[in-house]
Amino acid sequence: MKKLFLLFALFTVCFNVFSQKKEDILQVMARQQNNWNAGDIEKFMEDYLKSDELQFIGSKGIVKGWQATKERYLKSYPDRATMGQLKFDILEVDFHSKKTAWVLGKWYLTRPEKGDVGGYFTLIFKKVKGKWLIVSDHTS
Repeated sequence: MKKLFLLFALFTVCFNVFSQKKEDILQVMARQQNNWNAGDIEKFMEDYLKSDELQFIGSKGIVKGWQATKERYLKSYPDRATMGQLKFDILEVDFHSKKTAWVLGKWYLTRPEKGDVGGYFTLIFKKVKGKWLIVSDHTS
């Protein structure tokens, strides 16, 4: 009986840790969506690793580095009409270790003036100094 209790307690702790990590990632995604919808690319970029190691992979190729990724967003979305309203649909969150996560999802931009667009994304997160940051973004 004692072993069963210990096993249950261990399972409960592991489940709670996983649930909290997943909730932390989902909070990042919600913050990103809100910052985008506020038209604030500067704040949107705060959830990306501010480093030359950051990678963005899109339909036009690979962009390396935080500054280059930011410039890509500013060029691709120069105004509110082009930015539209963003909605994420998170399909999967998977943790590869205590400090890395993989997120699969869909994105939708509602843009009445420019036409709606959408696609899929895969994000790799890394926990850096207690904060989950995107280190790789593959969006199509």
